[in-house]
Amino acid sequence: MVEKFERIVREYQDKIFRLSYSMLRDRAAAEETAQDVLVRVWKGLPGFRSKSSLSTWIYAITRNACLTAQGRRELRSVSLDEPAPRREAERRAVAEWAIPESLEAAELLNRLPARYRQVVALFYMQEKSYDEVARMLDLPVGTVKTYLFRARKSLAEELARERVVKGGT
Repeated sequence: MVEKFERIVREYQDKIFRLSYSMLRDRAAAEETAQDVLVRVWKGLPGFRSKSSLSTWIYAITRNACLTAQGRRELRSVSLDEPAPRREAERRAVAEWAIPESLEAAELLNRLPARYRQVVALFYMQEKSYDEVARMLDLPVGTVKTYLFRARKSLAEELARERVVKGGT
């Protein structure tokens, strides 16, 4: 089991960190969460029954750990008694999945609704199949395809607007 875990660490450590960082947007919190995920994987490895792929299982653990960390951070930093902070806390509590290659791409992706960002990040940046994305997000495959279509359409519209703004100034 030790050898299997060492292989998992080598193969997934960076991916776990990147996913954690993309969701938490804080390097220290992402590092802490990534370590927590590896501990959870170690503890859960004997019970892993291969009902899903190993990567799906690890991403689910990572996503849940990030949502928990995010929730703790929100509770510490925001008073939920006021309407504006409540809306902001709810908006930020929705998971984001990937770090794009360029800041421009990051800005464009951040304009997408969270459900589209998650699907885009998993499908394009983590190179997951439609079926894997559907299982990871607990969505029907048709919904994944619809979200990808809508995200591409929205990104194309944003890029067109950006070109007009940059070209017109």
